[in-house]
Amino acid sequence: MMQSDINSPCPLSMLLHMRSWHWLLTHNLITLFLIYPLLAIPSIIPLNGTCHDKCGSIPISFPFGSGFGCGHPDFSRYINCSSGILQFSTGTGSYTISSIDYASNTLVIADPLMSTCSSMQNSGSFTLDRASPFSIMPNNIFVLVGCSTTSPVFDRNADFCDTGSGLNVCRGLYSCKGVTGIGLEPNAPISTCCVYDPATSLSSGYGLDLPKLQCSSYSAIYGFGGNEGDPMKWQYGISLQYNDSYYSNSCKNCEDSGGFCGFSGSDESFACKCRNGVNSTINCYGRGYGWSGTSRHKIQTPLTIGGFLLSWMIIAFF
Repeated sequence: MMQSDINSPCPLSMLLHMRSWHWLLTHNLITLFLIYPLLAIPSIIPLNGTCHDKCGSIPISFPFGSGFGCGHPDFSRYINCSSGILQFSTGTGSYTISSIDYASNTLVIADPLMSTCSSMQNSGSFTLDRASPFSIMPNNIFVLVGCSTTSPVFDRNADFCDTGSGLNVCRGLYSCKGVTGIGLEPNAPISTCCVYDPATSLSSGYGLDLPKLQCSSYSAIYGFGGNEGDPMKWQYGISLQYNDSYYSNSCKNCEDSGGFCGFSGSDESFACKCRNGVNSTINCYGRGYGWSGTSRHKIQTPLTIGGFLLSWMIIAFF
């Protein structure tokens, strides 16, 4: 009798063994049903590098883009979004884009070193690449200030300066306290100031080479703010017009599907950039779950099944 009791399995040992096996199985199943639903999520989360429809507070539409591969390649070389600031780049530097008017195909850029009524300082040159799809709007007024009396802009045979209404612009700028920043006193003689006539002197591919022109700084005015007599209210910046002939049916089809028109490959061929990071040669229909209304169902179904099975196992275990 004693021998039989010794050789029989221990009930406590068997119970512990069964509970260990049951716990291991439960752990593996819990892990499976918690992780599996997450596999559906990456397909709808926008990936890094996806195009965006805004840069800071400025809306971005074709032909512009928020980064490389977005928009048209001819514009991507000049415009990009960096740290929430939309920038325009040329051979002379990067300039902040302060506004875009898509209805008139124009944008305004601001040079931080450009002189205004409130602040004048020695500034750099400005150039617009000849091959760029941009041109300077004829309403711009470019003013060269602090020029040497031997500057080539004062060559009477060249007729660089506007000696008519341009003189009033020079008087206005030279009345500002900011002229002290270029070594002049307010209301100094305007003999060192020159207003370029944009209709004849400035166009696509033209540059303002200040060292060559022997001028300290320049100012650009694209509007007077309704008050030509008050230079503090003038609108300072460079207004550019861009070529709007790049829009195509392929781009429209892409945008209608919720995508962004862009490009890819070494040949910079057209690509429709979907919001989930997928590239297409046509459109985003069936590729971006965010626009099909099926993403929630795709994720919710495995979550519901996983939750049901998890609840059943917990009840069975306890």
